[in-house]
Amino acid sequence: QVQLVESGGGLVQAGGSLRLSCAATGRFSSFNTMGWYRQAPGKQREFIAAITSGGSTNYADSVKGRFTISRDNAKNTVYLQMNSLKPEDTAVYYCNARGIATNYLYWGQGTQVTVSS
Repeated sequence: QVQLVESGGGLVQAGGSLRLSCAATGRFSSFNTMGWYRQAPGKQREFIAAITSGGSTNYADSVKGRFTISRDNAKNTVYLQMNSLKPEDTAVYYCNARGIATNYLYWGQGTQVTVSS
């Protein structure tokens, strides 16, 4: 059973920063792509950023230059550094990870990020 556990969410003022973490626990070999999505109230879940096992990254236009995704393969953990936060970044943030052996896409339970104006 693989679990992805997110942490680091919270309340921050506009212009502030937060760092999200997502650690994988359970029985698994390793992951290929790991990423972050978010879902604001009344909106669909949207892609934010992804990183391959080799370190290649991809970002949504809305967060380019403000957010940075990174990972520690030894710890099976993916991070999202969020700077210059805006009220429109308020959402529940979810991490995901695709297993190399199974190709199954795992999801975390989500962590709330609230940016006040």
